[in-house]
Amino acid sequence: MVNVIILSGGSGRRLWPLSNDTRAKQFLKVFRGENGQPESMLQHMWRMLDDAGLSDNALIATNSSQADLIRNHLGADVPIIVEPERRDTFPAIALAAVHLYSAKKAGLSDIVAVIPVDPVVKTGFFHAVKNLGRIVASSDKIDIGLLGAKPDHPSVSYGYILPDTSVSYGEQALKIERFVEKPSEEEAWALIERQALWNCGVFVFKLGFLIRYLESRHYPVQYKMLLKNYSRLPKISFDYEVVEKAANLAVLPYDGEWKDIGTWKTLTEVMSTNIIGNGLMSGDCKNSHIVNELDIPVAVMGLSNVIVAASPDGILVSDKNASCKLKDVIPPVQKPAFEEKRWGWTRTLDVSKSGDRLETLVRRVFVQSGKNISYHVHRLRTETWHILSGEGLLVLDGKISRLRTGDTVTIPPHVMHAVKAMTDLELLEVQKGSGLLGEDIERIRLNWPDIEKLCVPAYELGG
Repeated sequence: MVNVIILSGGSGRRLWPLSNDTRAKQFLKVFRGENGQPESMLQHMWRMLDDAGLSDNALIATNSSQADLIRNHLGADVPIIVEPERRDTFPAIALAAVHLYSAKKAGLSDIVAVIPVDPVVKTGFFHAVKNLGRIVASSDKIDIGLLGAKPDHPSVSYGYILPDTSVSYGEQALKIERFVEKPSEEEAWALIERQALWNCGVFVFKLGFLIRYLESRHYPVQYKMLLKNYSRLPKISFDYEVVEKAANLAVLPYDGEWKDIGTWKTLTEVMSTNIIGNGLMSGDCKNSHIVNELDIPVAVMGLSNVIVAASPDGILVSDKNASCKLKDVIPPVQKPAFEEKRWGWTRTLDVSKSGDRLETLVRRVFVQSGKNISYHVHRLRTETWHILSGEGLLVLDGKISRLRTGDTVTIPPHVMHAVKAMTDLELLEVQKGSGLLGEDIERIRLNWPDIEKLCVPAYELGG
């Protein structure tokens, strides 16, 4: 049996304006699922994992900012290990492995496969992971096994694994001679001639290997204790902390589809269509793509090899080959205009400030049927909700009432409130006060049954 740890963390601007500090690239719905519906990179990977028979023994290691999004995309029951704070891949993997060991009671000889969430792969990739797991399980000479994709071009964006072809571990696994990180094109050609492989970022090892490593450094190997002492773990990658120090490393060549999505150029190479959203493109455009999250049309005429991406956070028009420079030129965004929530989404429409420092923020809020916004309170602002469509239940200071299309509700500061959507619910929210882009929020209860225990029925709004 292979226990799979999926690493889902980080954020970034390489796919700006769609990706940001709260919505990482794995949540972008740029694929089509089996039913033809939009599918995110995360959903695509989980479906491939399930097809390979590995999802029942898989968990996702992530941070608190992504946990709700993961449940939105994969369901409320998906197993998640949440970091107390972001501390790179070594602490995240250690926490997940200790959970397997002390909470799930996995044995020291059980196999663990760590896989990053963001490459685009097919089911065959996971069959290769299972094969690598069998090789590691049957050998006492391998500390960590890695998966290496056979290159089809001299990429300068990937790391390379150079194998020692004179030493094998059965079933085609080879001893690793050294790693080369993002070489020049000339160096990449030379590496490929020596049968070098792209580093897929997959680590396979016996659970006991990592548990003993943690014990040797006096880190707790009980899950609750490691959570309490998480800040003691070094903020470092698993590669630097563990892999490069391991004495016996092996790589299994993988001759199949694998693509690490790091730029718009690589993303558009695997997209299922050239136009996502409201877009128009003339017939003389070659190898161009539109990804539009706005409600207005975007037209591209007579341009080839370009990406046009539009969201509430901005509009990108770029030659695909230049898109790798995006991270260096886009300024950080304090608060993204579009945010996906565990209960739906919000989209900021306008932010303004008057001379007396009174701020006004206007946003559309969508709450999915059956879900709820937490019971919470603000200290520095007043909110006014205009119900655009749908029905729901409103809580104001412990009293429950109904919401219907056309209702307007004003929520002063210090008033606890929540809402549950009985049908898909959309409202226009106007915030007035100060610190609107900050965290002026205190959450009282998260789940609706817990909220209801604090409440009594009240009158019905709107009649």
